[in-house]
Amino acid sequence: MLTDIARIRRFNRAVTTETGALDDSFLGRGRPLGAARVLNAIGQAGEAGREVGDVRDFLGLDSGLLSRLLRGLEAEGLVTVGPHPEDGRKRLARLTTEGETEFAAYEALSDIRAEGLLANHPRPRALLDAMDLVASALGQHRIEIAEDDPQSDASRHCLGEYYGELARRFEQGFDVNLSRDPDAASMRPPVGSFLVARSDGLPVGCVGLKGGQAFGEVKRLWVAPAARGLRLATRLMDALEARARALGMTVLRLDTNSALPEAVAMYRNAGWQEIDRFNDDPYPDHFFEKSL
Repeated sequence: MLTDIARIRRFNRAVTTETGALDDSFLGRGRPLGAARVLNAIGQAGEAGREVGDVRDFLGLDSGLLSRLLRGLEAEGLVTVGPHPEDGRKRLARLTTEGETEFAAYEALSDIRAEGLLANHPRPRALLDAMDLVASALGQHRIEIAEDDPQSDASRHCLGEYYGELARRFEQGFDVNLSRDPDAASMRPPVGSFLVARSDGLPVGCVGLKGGQAFGEVKRLWVAPAARGLRLATRLMDALEARARALGMTVLRLDTNSALPEAVAMYRNAGWQEIDRFNDDPYPDHFFEKSL
């Protein structure tokens, strides 16, 4: 009988083989995966470069190993490491012109490999969903929440997924044009706020804080299916409450629908009190308030 542990170990071996973790020449570029990942982490920052400590934390490397990998990339003429211009106690890593060329080559080859993996699978969407689930689970402690513009690409992605889910789960469907959809300006500082959660740079959750009225209103709380069960919704709400306090708000309100029982339960468990209807939105049937 195939045990759970055996299945996990098979998965680990498959990923190690597919990613070329043991290859001396990752993607045929003449250096192992570790050096390629350091090059990629620096390249993602663009011309500004990346602080060495940030590279270490991002990749989860110890200082000694990172130093050795950086020295190797410097010897190849791909990276320069020098004092940070704003803080002499820190070091800044930048790609050289040759490093930028190598970074672009890795990006192109990685895209080709990913496209081939999807093309060779009979259920590419299911494969991607499974990958999202694993990546969210393994990287749950590295999910970052930060303020974003409600009309940024990441925010629009989250909101589009949110609206699509409501359309599937509401018996009557969902049309955002019929909802009391807050204008983006009401969710920008100093009036309101919009928070996006990212896992390795990819958006996996959001929540908005609508200001400009007698109370702050929580809007559009969404977490990607692959990241659910990791208490990310609670983290988003905690971060939003902190932001509301910073903006001087003392009372928050929100509404939701009984077709989202997990949301109703979360609000009740988090100390929100049910109140009478406070808007004319046709979709919600539960209304909550919380004093900060």
